[in-house]
Amino acid sequence: MAELMKGKRGLVMGVANERSIAWGIALALAAEGAELAFSYQGEAFGKRVEPLAASVGSDFLVDVDVTDDESLDACFGALKDRWGTMDFLVHAIAYSDKNELTGRFINTSRENFKNSLAISCFSFIDVARRASDLMPQGGSLITLTYGGSNRVTPNYNVMGVAKAALESAVRYLANDLGPQKVRVNAISPGPMKTLAGAAIGGARATFRHTEENAPLRSNATLASVGGTAAYLCSDYGADTTGEIIRVDGGFHVLGMPQQENL
Repeated sequence: MAELMKGKRGLVMGVANERSIAWGIALALAAEGAELAFSYQGEAFGKRVEPLAASVGSDFLVDVDVTDDESLDACFGALKDRWGTMDFLVHAIAYSDKNELTGRFINTSRENFKNSLAISCFSFIDVARRASDLMPQGGSLITLTYGGSNRVTPNYNVMGVAKAALESAVRYLANDLGPQKVRVNAISPGPMKTLAGAAIGGARATFRHTEENAPLRSNATLASVGGTAAYLCSDYGADTTGEIIRVDGGFHVLGMPQQENL
């Protein structure tokens, strides 16, 4: 590796297990020399994250509830106390009631709509505000989205609306934070075999369909998403902001399936 991230420090939010996209990003950043902190929510996730963090040389873990201001303040207070400043943040947090990730979008409940938007979109705005205060020399903020934000995807339902809001937030945050040299971007992988992805109805069929029809005939991998994040967090990404970067084997360019699959 080229040590693109040597001397840089940052927080990775959203690692659930070794198949998480956030973990693929953490591996890539650590391989490039970054010093990492990890957030988790609750003791059960903490027990999963601790050995993963240790494997990349990190003992900096913080229990965070992104719906609670005091919890977020404590997290970023801990970052400030230990590091003083930070260089990047990876936000890989989203939520919707699993029961509403099947069937018709029109049946979305008011409560789940509010929770999905608050956790999947507003939490990024909330952490961006706090993280940017710790980036006096500039930095990089990354979140994760999905193509269901702008094209109807079966069963993705309210998460499509939440990701559309998140992508809009990326653009507005990029404009707000640009004068501080803080870059804000989103990575949009295709379907992946993650804990979160498995909650969406028909996930296996969607994975097979995109793999069979994407121009590269492949879905994204943890390594390819991680490599994209390393670029965005490194100095090579110094002039990239407000972007939604797709890592989906080219699936987003298609107007219909490949001829052999029609």
